[in-house]
Amino acid sequence: MSTMNISLPEGLKSFVDQQVSTRGYGTSSEYVRELIRKDQDIQKLRSLLLEGANSASGAPADKDYFDDLRSRVRRSASS
Repeated sequence: MSTMNISLPEGLKSFVDQQVSTRGYGTSSEYVRELIRKDQDIQKLRSLLLEGANSASGAPADKDYFDDLRSRVRRSASS
């Protein structure tokens, strides 16, 4: 694992320390890693949403679509 040193103003350091102690993190590094993972997840979700928004429209998900889906699930479950 690589090491990265981060300088924080006292107010942010106090906030991080508080989060570590109240939210069950073992160290400030664990807290920062969790924030980075969450940010990665947000960016991935944003990318997927934009990809979907820019893709061609598919079949509508209307009442008929869900009725057909229910029928297929019921047939599959009874097999």
